[in-house]
Amino acid sequence: MSLYSRIVMTFISVVIISLFISYLINSLFFHRELFIEEEVTKHTTGVAELVEITQVEKIPDLIETLSEFNFELMLINEEGIVHSFAEPSFTIHPETIVMVLQSFEKEPYFLPQNEVNATTRIVGKPVEVANERYALFVRINFEEELFAIKRVIFFTLFLVLFIGSVLILFASRYFVNPIKKLTDAAREMATGNFSVRLKSKNKDEVGELITSFNYMASELGKIDKMREDFVSNVSHEIQSPLTSIRGFTKALKDDVIPKDHQEEYLDIIYQETERLSRLSDNLLRLASLESEHHPYHPAKYKLDEQIRRTVLATEPLWKNKNLDIHLELESYQIFADQDLFEQVWLNLITNAIRYTDENGMIEISLKEQANELNVSIKDTGKGIPQEALPHLFERFYKVDKARSSSVKGNGLGLSIVKKILALHGCSIRVESEVGIGSTFIVRIPLLENE
Repeated sequence: MSLYSRIVMTFISVVIISLFISYLINSLFFHRELFIEEEVTKHTTGVAELVEITQVEKIPDLIETLSEFNFELMLINEEGIVHSFAEPSFTIHPETIVMVLQSFEKEPYFLPQNEVNATTRIVGKPVEVANERYALFVRINFEEELFAIKRVIFFTLFLVLFIGSVLILFASRYFVNPIKKLTDAAREMATGNFSVRLKSKNKDEVGELITSFNYMASELGKIDKMREDFVSNVSHEIQSPLTSIRGFTKALKDDVIPKDHQEEYLDIIYQETERLSRLSDNLLRLASLESEHHPYHPAKYKLDEQIRRTVLATEPLWKNKNLDIHLELESYQIFADQDLFEQVWLNLITNAIRYTDENGMIEISLKEQANELNVSIKDTGKGIPQEALPHLFERFYKVDKARSSSVKGNGLGLSIVKKILALHGCSIRVESEVGIGSTFIVRIPLLENE
């Protein structure tokens, strides 16, 4: 059953139950409360006055006339003689007769309710007819009136049910339509259309749900765009070396390349396979870092010594370009995963070497500043344009205008660096100026390490 049907059926069921209970309560109310003593007293007093002003010989006619209006009268004198129309349908206890005859109160005496049925009232009142004292008993039957009132109540309740049901049919659409739109939008999103959005001016729970849905659609659109870019970039990074390897191997196989040049092409093939291997390693490392199960083994070690070892490990690279390396490292210990941080320094120093021209200079410093360690790696390369800085740590992002086409890289190094630093609660920022160089500053909070 749909939500719309459930809302309608629930409302109608509640209304029906409520009306049924109300009908029972009202029926009970009209039995006991509607015909209150005031009304019965008024009718009885009026009948008593008619009896008292009527001649004795006319009383039977009066009794007969009043019977047509559901008033059954019984006159009993002190000798016990009964005057009534036809055979009376009720009997009065002798003690009650005596009590009414001897009563001097103006208010009528109501016989107990258990002595009569639910739709009648019997009231006694002393009267004087031709200077003789009588006990007048009036039996008022209001069954027809009660039936008419019940019929009016039933019709009114039915009318309320009908009008309420019609209104809920329209009102429930107001509540269900936004949910139906959400369902349609979710189905549309399932087909891959993440541009779908819903409008809502409501501030209630449904409005919040629509707002959350729009936010989810926006985030899924961004994720899908990232996925497309990732697949595109990986395909491009893989396809480029594969094309070179396939072309050169076919040339070698077909003896197109002279013998004295084959070694050169084999070196190119080897370099391309290394490039593929680095891409695979970086992808696996990045995927591992983004998972919750990456091995993390923090320990206390000297940071300055680690940076020196990394500089020595990259010595062949910076010596080939005749670069000057200036170190200004103060002695500090940190608590971190040594292998992961070694990857950070290796990537940053390798990048600085890669993008610094020959005979350039790289400055590496380690200083304490405002309860944190700042590791600065400054190069004299071509620099990075300001518009490229916000995207520098995105996967596969390359600043083509600031990099030579001869520079080999897959754009994953800085993404890995930022992920490792985030894992340790550290951060990195870049200062760069085109034509002058770039400075990468890693900030390591001392409080975290302590």
